[in-house]
Amino acid sequence: MINIRPVSDLRNKFPEIKVNIINSNAPVFLTKNSYGTMVLMRIEQYSALTDDIEHKPDEADEAAEKSNVRYYASKVFGKVRSRINEREKV
Repeated sequence: MINIRPVSDLRNKFPEIKVNIINSNAPVFLTKNSYGTMVLMRIEQYSALTDDIEHKPDEADEAAEKSNVRYYASKVFGKVRSRINEREKV
């Protein structure tokens, strides 16, 4: 179940929120004036989400060193935009 709380709970009920995050292994979404402002989660969860992303630039650098092919930014971003547009249609 999604756990949504006001950001004031971070100050007033931090121990409760901490125990909830650790025990449920689920993030807590914080709101201010009924709008989402941040997400709290365990470091392991965050790491699982970002580890792959952090390695991608290194992989791209290695691939660039092995190849003489270069692309203009407009071509690369054009491909990215077309893929995003294809997914939005589905």
